[in-house]
Amino acid sequence: MLDVGTPAPKFSLPGIPEGTYRLADLKGKFAVLYFYPKDDTPTCTTEACDFRDNWQQIEALGATVWGISADSPEHHVKFRNKFELTFPLLADVDHAVCETFGVWAEKTNYGRTYMGIVRSTFLIDPRGRIAAGWKVARVKGHVAAVVTELERQIAE
Repeated sequence: MLDVGTPAPKFSLPGIPEGTYRLADLKGKFAVLYFYPKDDTPTCTTEACDFRDNWQQIEALGATVWGISADSPEHHVKFRNKFELTFPLLADVDHAVCETFGVWAEKTNYGRTYMGIVRSTFLIDPRGRIAAGWKVARVKGHVAAVVTELERQIAE
């Protein structure tokens, strides 16, 4: 994972709602980038819905939320619509951005080893630097921790 205080890697990814999303477009405001393994799986759905349910509070603090996975834009459309997600989902199908952020890594599940996204979240400050980062072990309470850190950062 990237260190706090370092510049966030610049990127450009296709996303839903349709368009191209660039980190540079967020300059001057806080951004929450959360990387998740796969659309429409139990834990990823819980996390996405928690961000959805707290989206207005995050937006009221002047920040935006983008979810990033290696799923295709077409798959993101179904996931976003099914759960009425209120924020963009970005498609990193070649996992280049995930690699740059250090969240593409070897994982083990039920004795099988494979490469995939390690669930992680980054808070990017208005100058484009990493303000906070989480390697998410438990989804429950994670979004609340992100909101608390965002409030703390704003108060500084």
